[in-house]
Amino acid sequence: MSGAPTREVARRAFAAEFNDASYTFKESEDERAPVYLLLPTGERANRVFVVGTLTEKEDVGEDSEYWRGRVVDPTGTFFVYAGQYQPDAAGMLRELEPPAYVAIAGKPRTFETDDGTVNVSVRPESITVVDDSTRDRWVVETAQRTIERVAAFDDDANEYAAMAREQYDLPVEQYREAAIDALEGLDEDADAGDAGESGESEPPAQ
Repeated sequence: MSGAPTREVARRAFAAEFNDASYTFKESEDERAPVYLLLPTGERANRVFVVGTLTEKEDVGEDSEYWRGRVVDPTGTFFVYAGQYQPDAAGMLRELEPPAYVAIAGKPRTFETDDGTVNVSVRPESITVVDDSTRDRWVVETAQRTIERVAAFDDDANEYAAMAREQYDLPVEQYREAAIDALEGLDEDADAGDAGESGESEPPAQ
């Protein structure tokens, strides 16, 4: 067995839930210990995996390139920031022309504004251009994970759900509803595609 640290699992969450997350924590005093974002449905996330439409990009850097991207999923918007320490991701944002479907793996980052509001964004490790079927598959899988987390939220053994209740006190049912709306949106898109084509169409990705 190698002594190298294992990479944290990249969690899937819709923008509606991700943007409601503001509490971060470590589970060790080690200064190199991973920092986790606590999702309102009771899951810790050191890394996230999101797929959506890059709708805008802008170089907001002053002394050097620092790219900001807006990535939209069926429930809201992720903000993505990449600069000199994420050269590959920054290069992708520089080259891409919106709109484009993208898959992003990265770290959640929080920033507290002067008025005390906590904003959350993604610092990308990688940005990949994908097709619509990959986007649809991410929506299905993310909806399933979200619904599972909501179903397990009241389990007494769920320590992260207990932490989420203490930190957020949010009605988690809203995230299940958002997940179901996202799935229904895929069905509507598929129906619209079928209506617009006279030949056979591809089934929606599962």
